[in-house]
Amino acid sequence: MLCALLATGCAKTQAAPETTSGPTPLTASAALGDFATVDYCSLLDVPAVAPGAVATPTFETCRADLGGRTILVGPLAFDSDPNIKPYAYLGPVPDGVAVQQSMFNDRTACTRAITFADGNRLELSVTDSGDDQAGRCGVADAVVGSVLDAVTANKVRRLKFPERSWGLVAPCVLLDNNDLDAVAGAGTRPAIGLSGHSCIRGKVSFKLTVETDEAKAPAGPPETVGGREARVRVAGAFCLVDTTQPAAGLPGHRELAELSVVETAGTAGDGTCAMARTAANAILPRLPTA
Repeated sequence: MLCALLATGCAKTQAAPETTSGPTPLTASAALGDFATVDYCSLLDVPAVAPGAVATPTFETCRADLGGRTILVGPLAFDSDPNIKPYAYLGPVPDGVAVQQSMFNDRTACTRAITFADGNRLELSVTDSGDDQAGRCGVADAVVGSVLDAVTANKVRRLKFPERSWGLVAPCVLLDNNDLDAVAGAGTRPAIGLSGHSCIRGKVSFKLTVETDEAKAPAGPPETVGGREARVRVAGAFCLVDTTQPAAGLPGHRELAELSVVETAGTAGDGTCAMARTAANAILPRLPTA
């Protein structure tokens, strides 16, 4: 009864439990920020990984070339890939991040994937014509280390697109066009890619980037499509229409707009290319001109 009357004096106080917070799993958005403006070449320490290589940023990758060897950082992906397998990477890895390997094309390439806590992954590859897979994979692991160091040390830089660059174009806006209904498929809606520089609507895909493969021979004669000089070609089940313009700030390179239509019944042919030209005539005139 006395304690009930003198509760303040008889009660025992308890300290509030200390709150502890563990490490925060690293997501791709936390690591890279706005996917549409990532300078992927800022993730590649060229002097350390490939001294003397020439690195070129595109809208969604970085390509570094040296003596017949190509290092590619990017693109980002989310869809499942059966070629990607667990891999015992020996370097430090942020919480929630996994480093994996791909067995695809492992005679000429060593491919790694950095998968972040949100399921988005950054793909990396080292390709050459030699038979030293161990050497390629040593470089690939060095690239993984370079990327992880950049994202954990806040070294990620942003691309700055000049006026009228196709890097400023929202591709899904161009595909949200009634003129594409027949080609893309009735009732289809545009779906943006992770990088923000590609879009798919039904059978039509549209991608904007920087052309880096200077040795690639032109495919087919040029023709005028959508008021621009373009090239039309068949690649398996796809018919593609490509057009380019000078890439400001990247001497010797051009920005690339690539439109494709897929033939769901099999190999693409003249009919598929007729649909690709129809789509290009609706899309390409709306691109800004440098």
